[in-house]
Amino acid sequence: QVQLVGSGGGLVQAGGSLRLSCAASVDTFSMAWYRRAPGKQRELVATINRSGTTNYADFVKGRFTISRANAKNTVYLQMNSLKPEDTAVYYCNARGRTYFGAPGSDYWGQGTQVTVSS
Repeated sequence: QVQLVGSGGGLVQAGGSLRLSCAASVDTFSMAWYRRAPGKQRELVATINRSGTTNYADFVKGRFTISRANAKNTVYLQMNSLKPEDTAVYYCNARGRTYFGAPGSDYWGQGTQVTVSS
């Protein structure tokens, strides 16, 4: 049914940059990025709603930027000044819309691996 296709992960040296992309197959109310590092629980990285309001976890403020293209229901995560601690599987999340355009169900992408070498 609803599909979220994430891409953009890879291997990068500390201090480098990557841009993650995620395209949802349906219209969304809000989108977000989460990540899970080995030995840690999944944690929220950044969110953006349909008005463009963003929120960031403290550990990425000033380094990461989340943006959204509503027409394509695509969210981006520009990651700069990457650190080895950022190594994790990054998951795209989307909250769908109901028939009336209100917030609906949550959907998850398959995850994309980001590895930052020191």
